[in-house]
Amino acid sequence: MTTTITVCETCKCAGWDAEKTPTTDGEKLADLIEKAAEGSPDLIVRRHACLMGCDFACNIAIQADGKLNYVLGKFAPTSDDADGIVAYATLHANSDKGQVPYREWPQAIKGHFRARLPVLDPK
Repeated sequence: MTTTITVCETCKCAGWDAEKTPTTDGEKLADLIEKAAEGSPDLIVRRHACLMGCDFACNIAIQADGKLNYVLGKFAPTSDDADGIVAYATLHANSDKGQVPYREWPQAIKGHFRARLPVLDPK
């Protein structure tokens, strides 16, 4: 099943200066996640303006139909963080219910979870 990584492209980490760096930290992280997820048939990466987690920039969501969904934040726009996000999203995609055992979590995502959202009941 396909898992979607939604990346907040408007996120700005503390100290971001538009005059010095016109590209937001969220845009940088999105670029890195897209590169890391390239060729992954189980992943979709999309960008979204503002996930409303500004105190925890950079924010992402891990989502799939019929599975638990997660919001994570306080990432840095680095390859290590992007690779960890993609690794976790792949585990999420391969899980039955969206639950990934803690022992399998990539180190890069530990401590970044902000919310777990229940599966929506189809009506």
